[in-house]
Amino acid sequence: MIISFLASHGGSSARAIIQAMASSELDAEPGILITNNADSDIQIWCKAVQFPVFHISSKTHPDPKAEDLAIMTLLKEANTDVVVCSGYMKIIGFETLTAFENRILNIHPALLPLYGGVGMYGDHVHAAVLEAGDAESGATVHIVTEDYDEGPVMGQSQVDVLPDDTVETLRERVQETEPELYIESLKRFLSEIE
Repeated sequence: MIISFLASHGGSSARAIIQAMASSELDAEPGILITNNADSDIQIWCKAVQFPVFHISSKTHPDPKAEDLAIMTLLKEANTDVVVCSGYMKIIGFETLTAFENRILNIHPALLPLYGGVGMYGDHVHAAVLEAGDAESGATVHIVTEDYDEGPVMGQSQVDVLPDDTVETLRERVQETEPELYIESLKRFLSEIE
């Protein structure tokens, strides 16, 4: 199985998964990483470790359909079996979704179905959790479908929300759980599709 990645910024989960494949903790082969941000930390990291990285965005492809087709084509050329989103901040286009139907995973910084949907990303999620006074939060790995944040759940992590939490402290604790959660969810997912 070949795993490729979509990422926008730091790509911490992508890094952890690539390292897990390199150490044989995860029984899969690395493909490529596509970023929509030419200056992203993940692009710099990929170049430093000589991992194949490509920049595709509205800057390289002003037409959204052409951008989607370029992403799908690159993933196909890399013989990708599974696509992992690691902080990818764009909606995945129809061509890519169709070509990799039920083979795209995403991680969301909340316990879906809570705090999902359009506009619920990053610190917006953590702020909503704190505003609601929830006792716990966490992260969810799910299959990407055309319905935003509504695909089948593959795994969740949980953290307590502390009385003195801020958006920053809650984000930090949730993010600490994400790499292990993603790797364990991927192990389950790969065993189900093999």
